[in-house]
Amino acid sequence: MRPSDRKRLLASIHDVGPGSEAAVDRLVAIFDRHLGGPNFAMLVVPDHWGEHPLAGNAAFGRKLRGWADAGVEMFVHGWFHKDYAEHAGMAAFKARHLTASEGEFLGLSRAEAASRMRDGKALVEDIIGREATGFIAPAWLYGEGAMAALRDSGFALAENHLRVWVPATGRTVSRGPVITWASRSPARTASSLAVARLARTAFHPLRDMRVAVHPGDVSKPSLIASIEATLGTFAARRTAGRYRDLLGSA
Repeated sequence: MRPSDRKRLLASIHDVGPGSEAAVDRLVAIFDRHLGGPNFAMLVVPDHWGEHPLAGNAAFGRKLRGWADAGVEMFVHGWFHKDYAEHAGMAAFKARHLTASEGEFLGLSRAEAASRMRDGKALVEDIIGREATGFIAPAWLYGEGAMAALRDSGFALAENHLRVWVPATGRTVSRGPVITWASRSPARTASSLAVARLARTAFHPLRDMRVAVHPGDVSKPSLIASIEATLGTFAARRTAGRYRDLLGSA
């Protein structure tokens, strides 16, 4: 069987930074247990909400580099994560209903998006001592400016809710929904639990299964139990893979 034919589990921890360190440590332990080691990705925020900068935080930088040295893939995940832009039309709907003011790259101009991508790439790569695996916009939301900037960013990979692609060419290397959880409200939590439960039985035919967790997930035991069940179910049938493996896919 060719590597591109094998069914993969691509797991990731979002919103990694100094402010989420304790929650990330807990999620790393869960991932290590189910995936057999550092077979997952981290999405690193350079300055989460303008309150938790990576720059100047030597202790967390050493920790991040240690994870990267062990084999964890590192993505640049916006700059602030918080969305400070004013929106109109469909972008306003997405900003209001799809994320809690965290779709940072939804309303940026091409120039501003390019600047944040460039600075984030340089900062994260300097800390981890290697090339970042790719770029993923906060809340998986990209406006026109962000999409235009991404094509010339030098990142090898990007993803949204439904696919993973090569920014320079637009080539899709993986299709399928990402399974994630929500802790913002009881209704969103209940919905995410239901989707994960369905995925554990219905999504096995997909070649690639993506699972993404957030620091806020550790605040609810029901979410942790669902994450454990989902990782266990998919890891039993799939290889815990790496995003970079997708670059060899047809």
